[in-house]
Amino acid sequence: MHLLPEGGQGGPRLITGSPVSAEEAHSSSIRPRPGSAQEPGRGRIAVRKEHQTSTNTDEPGGPGISWRLAPLGPAHAHALAACHIACWREAYRGLVPDHVLDAFDLEHRAANWERIARNHSGRILVAESGAGIAGFTHYSAPRDEPAVAERELQAMYVRAEWYGSGLARDLMDAVLEPDRSCSLWVFERNPRARAFYTRYGFAPDGTTRAERFATATEIRMVRR
Repeated sequence: MHLLPEGGQGGPRLITGSPVSAEEAHSSSIRPRPGSAQEPGRGRIAVRKEHQTSTNTDEPGGPGISWRLAPLGPAHAHALAACHIACWREAYRGLVPDHVLDAFDLEHRAANWERIARNHSGRILVAESGAGIAGFTHYSAPRDEPAVAERELQAMYVRAEWYGSGLARDLMDAVLEPDRSCSLWVFERNPRARAFYTRYGFAPDGTTRAERFATATEIRMVRR
């Protein structure tokens, strides 16, 4: 759930907005897990949602907001880096120190995303909207040792412009597998994100850890 200013192995987290909605998504760290050849999330739901274009005329952003879910590719790197950084700045002012948010470098982050796109484990989907990216998700094999679930939701982000649009719901439906357990990490002081995940069946399992860049505590939530 952490995005490193110098493009380390972390990545951002949640998208908070008001009111609480399915678009208030969280993210765990985006680092790929070496040696994980499996690509989870290719079940019935994922196939149904992938490459689908959704248009909702009742959005806060106006009629005709649309997106298309697609697998991450190297060509997405620059737009995804811009989305990733913007999501952190929109969601975490007041939770993550300003100097951390202000230090993010677009070109450096884009180079990291291009490397990830060429060699990553799990399933990363981006929501294309026009020339930009409105959100993304990363679903993979678990990184916790010992693992507490079969899968991990490493990232879930939606730009503020798309809060309330149904995009976060599409992203979640595209990766979550009903027959597999899943875990994630979220800021403890992020009640909107926790509420969002609770609606998908996630519950805290009592495990916490320190988030080193935000000087905040994360809790683990698990969907059995």
